[in-house]
Amino acid sequence: MTDFTIASFNVKNLIGPDQEYYRFEKYTPEEHAWKEDWLADQVFTLNADIVGFQEIFDKAPLQQVIAEADRRGTASNEDAVPDRSKRYARKAIFRKLAYTDYAQAHLAFAPNLNDGEPGERRPGLAILSRYGFVGKPEVIQEVDPDLVIPFAMMGEGSGGSFRLDRLSRPILKARIPVGNQVITVFNCHLKSKLGEFMRPEGGGPPPEADLVNYDPVGRALGSLRAATRRMAEAWVLRQLVVEEINSGNPVIVLGDLNDSDNAVSSEIIAGERPFKNYAWIRRHDAKRANDRYTDEENEIIQAKIEAVRLESCEKLFVRKSLRDMVYTSAFGGVFESIDQILLSRHFTGGQGQIGEMSYFSVFNDHLTDGSHDEAPYNKLASDHGQIMAHLRLWDG
Repeated sequence: MTDFTIASFNVKNLIGPDQEYYRFEKYTPEEHAWKEDWLADQVFTLNADIVGFQEIFDKAPLQQVIAEADRRGTASNEDAVPDRSKRYARKAIFRKLAYTDYAQAHLAFAPNLNDGEPGERRPGLAILSRYGFVGKPEVIQEVDPDLVIPFAMMGEGSGGSFRLDRLSRPILKARIPVGNQVITVFNCHLKSKLGEFMRPEGGGPPPEADLVNYDPVGRALGSLRAATRRMAEAWVLRQLVVEEINSGNPVIVLGDLNDSDNAVSSEIIAGERPFKNYAWIRRHDAKRANDRYTDEENEIIQAKIEAVRLESCEKLFVRKSLRDMVYTSAFGGVFESIDQILLSRHFTGGQGQIGEMSYFSVFNDHLTDGSHDEAPYNKLASDHGQIMAHLRLWDG
């Protein structure tokens, strides 16, 4: 058997010191040192074999965080990992304390095509793998040809369409060799829930941004635009996932989906959940009221839906442990999970299963409700919890 871990880590705006990423937003050298220190501690604590990072502006600061995590890991091993000179050398528990450095690991970085000048920067993604990669990781952001989603009117006539030519952030696709398998990993960061507003033709900020002259209807329309874009991006990812699964490849999707597991965008990525029994459902081509799918057709439908579904590691863990709260985000009094790791059927059961999830870890002790006056880490630490799936491959 081969045991490995895979984690998702939204680092919240990792960039070097004295670099303006958003308007008027930058880190002083002291703030950057604090952030690097905190991130290195989290990477060291995770000690994951594969990590998908979100909100990476440049590759170099992330490399520095990883190098610092390795320095801490080396020092920790000298203290915690037993050798012949230590009396506790035969205690197996200490094996769990060993840190494996990333000296031989491979790091893939996907810059954001929407990245701009200082003050108008847009972050990308990265995948860190102790197992390296098979081939060159692929960056998907341009949608070519454009995705055109037509709508129909409730009455007659066309309801117009939505066109998507580019994702708000890239999707990073990597094939990673683990044990005797090659697993396709997608790291993604979908459009946030922040409203998307139209700038005036003459320039300047959109009127909905003026909170003194608060426009609730206009801001609601901005949320609608953001949700539509997020769901369209989810469909682009879903298409990539289905292509991989239909090619016979195990798939793991991870990242900041900016929605909970039950949201429509998450359901688009994971695929629809089958009904218990389709034999009682009226056929799509029914000629009579009692024309229903047969038991044999029910089996076919169930198999086809399950073959391309993804399962949430969080939900698998909750079912296994009866744990009643997992959250990766806290803001305005709302605690929710918007970071996810999703597994194809190869890890969850059925034909072609190659392994299983043994455990799921959530690192969220640093999260504070962002609306609290004394929330200390709003800028420097991540505003997301880290999640990690412990997976086991069955060799043979």
